[in-house]
Amino acid sequence: MAAPDARSAVAEAGEVIARLVRDVPDFPEPGVVFKDITPLLADADGFRAVVAALAEPGRGHDGRPVVDKVAAIEARGFILGAPVALDLDVGFVPVRKQGKLPGETHAASYALEYGEATIEVHQDGILPGDRVLLVDDVLATGGTARAARELVERSGGEVVALAVLLELSFLSGRAVIEDLRLTSLATV
Repeated sequence: MAAPDARSAVAEAGEVIARLVRDVPDFPEPGVVFKDITPLLADADGFRAVVAALAEPGRGHDGRPVVDKVAAIEARGFILGAPVALDLDVGFVPVRKQGKLPGETHAASYALEYGEATIEVHQDGILPGDRVLLVDDVLATGGTARAARELVERSGGEVVALAVLLELSFLSGRAVIEDLRLTSLATV
């Protein structure tokens, strides 16, 4: 079976995002424009198109998966990453905020505007040699994505690519993730 054209899948998803993701001004605080994805999630065809496009970086030219796992970042990343893992027929690994996973974990911290945050992954969630697709809803400053990559690598895995619904280009996250292959379905 031939692989679908990744560029057309991404283009279709971009059109879906433009139509179904709404801006909510001054949320959660004045001056912030929140990107609300709930209308997208409520539209089965739109959601399906987005999941297919987010899965593309995890496929080879023949359409077969080139990854062993999808790791998604809490919280909206879970909503997108779990169906991407199912679409690719691979396992799903949650990357959670510190203290939310019950087993032994690897942890990585990253800078926030005011302070620091820590994310964790189960030590046995990603095995040495696993090839991993990272999925999140938004690439903003890049700190969370860089920390997630660090967790995968600390586990012995390799991040093949990062796939996100939206890239907030004005926050320069692309520079922070350096050489990591990025698929962004829409850029604002």
